[in-house]
Amino acid sequence: MKKEWTKMNPDEKRAERFERWLSPENVKFVGKNAETDYKKRVTRLIKAINCEIPDQVPLLLPSFPLYYAGMTLKEAMHDNKRACAAYRKFFKAFPESDTFSGGGAMSARGSEILDSRTMRWPGHGLPDDASLPNFVEGEYMKADEYDLLINDPGDWCFRYYLPRSLGALKPFARFAPLSHMMGMANRFVAPAVNPDVRAAFQAIIDYGIEEENWNKPFMEFAREGLEAGYPSFWGGQSHAPFDILADTLRGTRGIMMDMFRQPEKILEAIEMLTPMNINVGVQMANASRSPIVFFALHKGDDVFMSDTQFQKFYWPSLKRVVLGLIQEGCVPCLFAEGKYSNRLDLVTDLPKGKVYWHFDQTDMGKAKRLLGGKACIAGNVPSSLLITGTPKEVKAYCRHLIEVCGVGGGYVLTSGAGIDKGNPDNLRAMIEAVKEYGVYK
Repeated sequence: MKKEWTKMNPDEKRAERFERWLSPENVKFVGKNAETDYKKRVTRLIKAINCEIPDQVPLLLPSFPLYYAGMTLKEAMHDNKRACAAYRKFFKAFPESDTFSGGGAMSARGSEILDSRTMRWPGHGLPDDASLPNFVEGEYMKADEYDLLINDPGDWCFRYYLPRSLGALKPFARFAPLSHMMGMANRFVAPAVNPDVRAAFQAIIDYGIEEENWNKPFMEFAREGLEAGYPSFWGGQSHAPFDILADTLRGTRGIMMDMFRQPEKILEAIEMLTPMNINVGVQMANASRSPIVFFALHKGDDVFMSDTQFQKFYWPSLKRVVLGLIQEGCVPCLFAEGKYSNRLDLVTDLPKGKVYWHFDQTDMGKAKRLLGGKACIAGNVPSSLLITGTPKEVKAYCRHLIEVCGVGGGYVLTSGAGIDKGNPDNLRAMIEAVKEYGVYK
């Protein structure tokens, strides 16, 4: 009999998560070959993550299904069935990837119902021909609200963040602190006598109905991919605690001022946010049954802060989140956006074979020297090259990466960042590079 989860050590938990990933429950593979191929792909990824030598370098192809199908993002955000057909077409055209992305454009109507203040999309703050939605950075938390966040994050999110980030929920600012509902629930919900408060809750209901219907074809498509023998890579998501403050709450300008004016408040907030990010990542990995927990690292790159600031504000708390996830058997996937070439010397103090680093523009030779054998590294095929380069140039670049980073295993070939358009022949060049240079003998 297997041990109870709470009695397992981190390595046993990790092995159990890998086994769940390798043998998914209630999946009716389309044939024996699909099941065999599924296990082969997952095994290949697990070996790379463990810094072992797989049969070949794993390949995670970037995708641009809407562009490939001749659709615009605006069209996709208003027609989920056409969008899903575009993803299906792309999947069938490029079956060589070792993972599957169920995709899914967000619903324009869903965001309109909530009146999102943090997003812009085609026809809503962006031109109709825009190909990517934009995040609207702002000071959704004021400089003097650190104590409110730290002392009661749930209440601050409900009465401050939601009203500021979603226009439809602006009436939530009328409510008393959440703690006041204890012993006086009727008084707490008293603001519901106001029509605008009732409209806010109706917006949540309408949004839920819209999203339920919107996601159905994408969920069906995701099931098709799994049954065809393609694992989903991402199992959950977490954040560097500093990035929650710097991206979502205070914005770049606000956090830069706070680093000089009230650094202790930043550190106090980070202390509160750290266990929260561990719990979120674990919960999502549990629900998805994939062990990979994704981090988009924004403000930690070479150009935003100094090494001294990185070691004070960024890395210690991020490291604690990473170690907390490792303790629960998860695999943190650290997407180092921008350049981390100067940071590499500072991030080598993680357990061997437990972390997956996805690099965007980092010096991959240096990454291999410092992290090779310690952590799986991935990425660095430039988005610009995939969009504007020739297949010959892409293949040569991929060959160089494989020959430099693939030695001894522990490397995954993929793009440095996502792309919304590109030359399909450049993806075929990536496939050819793996077949010709990425097979271990």
